[in-house]
Amino acid sequence: RVLAWEDAHVNFESALDGLPTGLRAHVPPGMPYSVWQLAQHIRLTQRDILEFCVDPEYRERQWPEDYWPDPATPPAESEWHACAAAVRSDRDALARLVRDTTRSLLAPIPHGDGQTLLREVLLVVDHSAYHIGQIVAVRRALGEWKKK
Repeated sequence: RVLAWEDAHVNFESALDGLPTGLRAHVPPGMPYSVWQLAQHIRLTQRDILEFCVDPEYRERQWPEDYWPDPATPPAESEWHACAAAVRSDRDALARLVRDTTRSLLAPIPHGDGQTLLREVLLVVDHSAYHIGQIVAVRRALGEWKKK
């Protein structure tokens, strides 16, 4: 549940909900990112962590170029929706891993260097919450946030 809950703050879907198309890639004054960049960063990072958890042939990506979108402008409406769908899908896949009783949350991931599934899921939760907070801050700066 913690991967998608809204107990302490909004979740990913609520943070994106209702943002006008024309503001998705807009970087407000004083802010380093657009909502699009933050959403894509969440997607790319979460996908990377999921792949690390399940792929024995996993190869580490390059920081920062493999974790941040380029360019800042989304290429199409479909890409915006694909990003949101991928975040949900990968988040659901992580939840399935946690619920899988054949997996230990505390056993080291065989191809890692001491990381556990629990550590990786908590990393996704923490990382996503941080950047979802940034999405809300960007939306506030754009004048496009209504308290949920």
